[in-house]
Amino acid sequence: MRKKLQLSLLASASFCLAFQAHADNAAVAADAIAEMDTIVVVGQGKTYSALETTEGMELQQAPITSVIAQIDNLPGVSINEGDSYGFDDWSTSVALRGFQGGQVGMTIDGLPNGGSGYGGGSKANRYIDPMNLAGATVSQGTADIASRSNEALGGTIDFKTQSPLDESRARLGLTVGDHEARGLYGRYDTGLFLNDTTKMWVSASTIEATDFIDGSAENEKDHFAAKIESEFGKLNLAGYITFDDTHEDNYQRIYSAAQYEANPDSDGLTGVWTATPAVDQNYRRAWSTLRENLFAYVKADYEIIDGLNLEAAIYRHDQDGRGDWAPPYLLDLTGAVTGTPGNTYTYVGADGLAADPADADATPVQSYRHTHYQKERTGLTADIDWNKNFGSVENTLRAGIWYEDATRYEYRDWHKITDATVGFGFDVDPYFTQYNRNFPQSTFKWYIEDSIQFADITATLGVKQFHNEIERKNNFDPSSATENFTAESESDVLFSGGLSYAPSAVNGLEAFIGYAENYRALADDVFEVLVPQFPEPETSETMEAGVRYSEGRFSASAVYFQNDFENRLTTISLAAAPGEIDYLEASNGGFANVGGIESTGFEIAAAFEATDNLSFYASYTNNDATYLGIDASVLSPASIEGASEAEIADLVRTLNDNAGIWEGNPVAGIADNMFVASADWYIDNFNAGVSAKYTGERRVNVARNFAVTDATGNTIVPPGTALGSFDTDATTIVDLYLGMNGGAIVPALDGVNMRLNVTNLFDESYLGTIAQNSGAWIGAPRTVALSLTADF
Repeated sequence: MRKKLQLSLLASASFCLAFQAHADNAAVAADAIAEMDTIVVVGQGKTYSALETTEGMELQQAPITSVIAQIDNLPGVSINEGDSYGFDDWSTSVALRGFQGGQVGMTIDGLPNGGSGYGGGSKANRYIDPMNLAGATVSQGTADIASRSNEALGGTIDFKTQSPLDESRARLGLTVGDHEARGLYGRYDTGLFLNDTTKMWVSASTIEATDFIDGSAENEKDHFAAKIESEFGKLNLAGYITFDDTHEDNYQRIYSAAQYEANPDSDGLTGVWTATPAVDQNYRRAWSTLRENLFAYVKADYEIIDGLNLEAAIYRHDQDGRGDWAPPYLLDLTGAVTGTPGNTYTYVGADGLAADPADADATPVQSYRHTHYQKERTGLTADIDWNKNFGSVENTLRAGIWYEDATRYEYRDWHKITDATVGFGFDVDPYFTQYNRNFPQSTFKWYIEDSIQFADITATLGVKQFHNEIERKNNFDPSSATENFTAESESDVLFSGGLSYAPSAVNGLEAFIGYAENYRALADDVFEVLVPQFPEPETSETMEAGVRYSEGRFSASAVYFQNDFENRLTTISLAAAPGEIDYLEASNGGFANVGGIESTGFEIAAAFEATDNLSFYASYTNNDATYLGIDASVLSPASIEGASEAEIADLVRTLNDNAGIWEGNPVAGIADNMFVASADWYIDNFNAGVSAKYTGERRVNVARNFAVTDATGNTIVPPGTALGSFDTDATTIVDLYLGMNGGAIVPALDGVNMRLNVTNLFDESYLGTIAQNSGAWIGAPRTVALSLTADF
């Protein structure tokens, strides 16, 4: 089985060389053995960054690994996940040029994912099976003006699903790997039918694995998806539906350099139930994320007249989820008329009343806390573009709208662990419901953009605007004006534009410059906590300028970027007791405006096709991302009433110091330097590749002050200790893959592809995801996975 491999240098501020396989017939698998013989430049004329993943990046990941991992080797991008398979959404981070988490937009086939946060969000791994992924496009900074996201301060990542094949095919996949990983995958492509106008596929998969710390986690994921495409003259239709059911047991953070150095192989969670509540609150299987996501869309593309096209889509998303914890006590609700808990107790005597643990008949008791997350979204998009030549000038006018109606539901209930001496099984009926609220929300965006191409120059100018409305409804007290309200936010008219120049005298050379203003509406979780003054929405301004070149077997790119980020919001724990995790905190924490971020840097990359079968790629990213700090303007009037200038200045200084965000301090989780080098080799029935990614030191800020204990319940960091900041070591992670078509063994096995993936080949010990204001997670160790794929 042979394929022709394209190497694509994309129109981007950063550089990406795409090893894009094209089959000699439609039934050939996307990961079959390839032969490189062409270099193709795509995307010329764009004035913004647009990086695409490559086939080599796909092959570097096992078929059961989260789709998010495939973008990690793109310049300027940093992806960290709980383990090598991407289990544990809580410890997954996405960073682009100094922007992180909810500051980076994410879409599925161009449609919004509904947010990436833990409490009601869904990243791309909930929507797409890795073996159904066609690739991902990362638009950094200025991005495409039509991008649909409420989080696109730092660009948008669009994950694309594969189109159905023209010929019928059945595919089966099997993966086994370290940490008891197992995966099964099946897909059937119908090929063309209905007079060759329609084609579709259906797929199903299931994967499971445990954790790499102590092997106690039970991670499971079941996924179903189907896609259909039809073409009727000038009308193209597409539909997609996916259902994902995931249960993940979490990893825990490291809160100090000393804790990590003392035991770099343990996150402090335990794998054995001990019947000691102070220890069992850290029982890994009780730290869980459960999510069900159903997502579907229908798209239509119609050519009204020559040069005038209309695209429209409608989509629906339903999520039902839960986050679990095991507080080391029961709540004492005695006399609580309103349901507000009083004291807590951890042991009871024979009479069922609170008892001293030293009593002979004392029995441990414990709670199992469930925070329920639900979300419903319905939306539509419409875009029109008109392309018209006026003599030697080609003009393209685009305009579009996006509307979404969504409601996020959240409530928290407490269940009694039925018998805390034997395990964490709990009573089905809760003994206490802490809160119950929902957040109806609407989003409306419009944009218009004009692009003019004359000779070697393309100029683009556009404007966009967002309008958002959020309601807060307290279902315990629906008549309270304080607890129930509506908040509206509207962006300014946001400008974007740029120039690109591709001199006809120099084949393959292009220079570009772009600028954009971006906006992130206040998310509904900001309104979980009632405060006198809500923060301003986050905004950013982005500029990038660069050159790219591709001719023959050599390609190169260089770009400079600058981002100015204002009104940055950070989650702050509202725990009343500094000596412990406050399980009764009635939210995911409050939000504080911690000023801004400035990031400047450059990216240089080069690729060389040494032979028709061997290619090399390397890139370097420099990113100087620093905090601008906060001033008195972000303080609420009540907090400074009657204070002197000196007292206000001291308060500002204290806030900056405690949060680690004083001016000039490096942004937590962002490395100054990243370097990627990779090589891919294809010949006949064999392929292989190796990649290495160097990530420089990163800052960890720890702003929370609660006790940190080890696996036996001993205190590592005492309550009230200011944990401060520390820097991670620089790391180099090497990944390897080896592939073979079964036809190399016997002709009868042609079409059976085998691949061995090894991530973190040299078993580097490092810290991976860094929370923006609270610790870091241990990076995954060396992980080996073997996969087989058979086509019929």
